[in-house]
Amino acid sequence: MVYNFSAGPAMLPAPVLKKVQSELLDWQGLGVSVMEMSHRDPVYVKMTEVAEQDLRDLMNIPDNYAVLFMHGGGRGQFSAVAQNLAGPTATVDYLNTGTWSDFAIREAKKYVKQVNVLDVMTEIDGLKQVKSADQWALSEQAAYFHYCPNETVDGIAIHQVPRVQAPIVVDMSSVILSEPIDVSQYGVIYAGAQKNIGPSGLAVVIIRKDLLETQQSRVCTIMNYQVQAAEKSMYNTPNTFAWYLAGEVFKWLKAEGGVEAMADLNNRKSALLYECVDNSSFYQNKIHVNNRSKMNVPFQLKNAALDDLFLQEAAQEGLLALKGHRFVGGMRASMYNAMPYEGAQALVDFMTRFAHQHS
Repeated sequence: MVYNFSAGPAMLPAPVLKKVQSELLDWQGLGVSVMEMSHRDPVYVKMTEVAEQDLRDLMNIPDNYAVLFMHGGGRGQFSAVAQNLAGPTATVDYLNTGTWSDFAIREAKKYVKQVNVLDVMTEIDGLKQVKSADQWALSEQAAYFHYCPNETVDGIAIHQVPRVQAPIVVDMSSVILSEPIDVSQYGVIYAGAQKNIGPSGLAVVIIRKDLLETQQSRVCTIMNYQVQAAEKSMYNTPNTFAWYLAGEVFKWLKAEGGVEAMADLNNRKSALLYECVDNSSFYQNKIHVNNRSKMNVPFQLKNAALDDLFLQEAAQEGLLALKGHRFVGGMRASMYNAMPYEGAQALVDFMTRFAHQHS
């Protein structure tokens, strides 16, 4: 059995891939592939409507929120958020907890004059953690507050929704649909699809409808939230295959028990792996327990000279894509919804054997 621990594009549910394979050449008995359908064909439009409703059901999205299926992945939204929600003279707050926060900040600075960067990371006793909220220097009248609750590169997570006055904009690319959330606590939720939703190239945006009225005058039309909401995400040809596959993942999630079932699974997988690391003198994790990610678990071999051998032997056992991000090094196991518990168990079993052999 092969288990893909890639951070993204990531593992997709096997039943979904099998279904897609079976109907790739003949979708819904029409004799053509879904990739060959016009996005304005009534059959395709119906599919998009079902996909949106399934997502609304899974996340309990209130009626006063629009759901958009857009181009450009998560990075596209780094600039779209700033263009749509803040004028050039506005002030915006950005929590900086790692690599993806930093990339979002860089894009915001291209469009907003006052980007208040809150550098909230600290290190105590060799463990990285996020400073308590009472140490954050928030702006008095920010147009919005942006943060990333799960940094995939660094393995840093914020598990509570920040309490701020400004509308909260959140990059949920790596945690969307992994556990229940209260959508009403956020102004905008966006997520690149390639981790818990479907193939890369698609982004889902969930935006409170009153924020559509904050529309700025100079916005790239294809990234214009107001336009995309009015056009039902079809201002131009969308990523039709990714949208279709995302819809199949939503159906799979509902059949598996929804986000509640995913939360239980993800808690058990991450707890298993962290327990292996914490109880070993061979491995280590440098993130404080309060800020550990459940989706992306970075760990290091205390003897880095064994890294290449670890990766080689892991791959031979069907444990793929465990190499840490080039910015961080070490190892990283990304375990999104599609990763079964057996995958985490197989990794822990291998790690235990490897440590015993090389200690």
